[in-house]
Amino acid sequence: MNRIFASGLSLLLSVVLPSEATAADTATVEGVVKLKPAGRSRPSSARYRGATGKPAQPDPPAAVVYLEGAKGAASEQTVEVAQVGMQFKPALLPVQVGTKVAFPNKDDFYHNVFSYSRTKRFDLGRFMKTENPPAIQFDQSGEVKVFCEIHRHMRGTILILDTPYFVKTDGQGAFLLSGLPAGKFKLKAWLDTKTVYEQDVELISGQSVTVDFPGR
Repeated sequence: MNRIFASGLSLLLSVVLPSEATAADTATVEGVVKLKPAGRSRPSSARYRGATGKPAQPDPPAAVVYLEGAKGAASEQTVEVAQVGMQFKPALLPVQVGTKVAFPNKDDFYHNVFSYSRTKRFDLGRFMKTENPPAIQFDQSGEVKVFCEIHRHMRGTILILDTPYFVKTDGQGAFLLSGLPAGKFKLKAWLDTKTVYEQDVELISGQSVTVDFPGR
């Protein structure tokens, strides 16, 4: 009986200890990004009858913090940007190159999601919540502005990154980016097309550094 218990304990340790060692071999960055104030809410506007109403509140401002220069294999994930209450949810979505994005309609009327961005052009056509347009794969880095042809106030942004190390801040601009490789990199904070902060960082295994944008 004791031999069986000891064998089981040995197996448990062989599973747990490597993950702890891996955590000790990585670095962490945390801090705060000074966010821009929320813009004015755009008035509801629809091209067709039956597609109006009071829009839901838009997402609060946020930023995307990422480690430039740390490459990773292309993503095979599929994530979502839903249309809810005539808003894109989330309004800002960071993804890694290779990710597929689905655009489910959660409203009781048509949406028509499209983008004319150079990074990725697409038009899903009009679809109801009972329909499932194909997910779009984003195969190169850059920004993609997303709109609805029916509801002209709807705006969204997909930020495609060629690194697996990124995170979106909370509504106060706070972020925590963990599991990072050791080395010298550029840490960037993307707020919008015209505002991208950056700072050189040296990451050391098992240690955490604090970086605020803009620097204090």
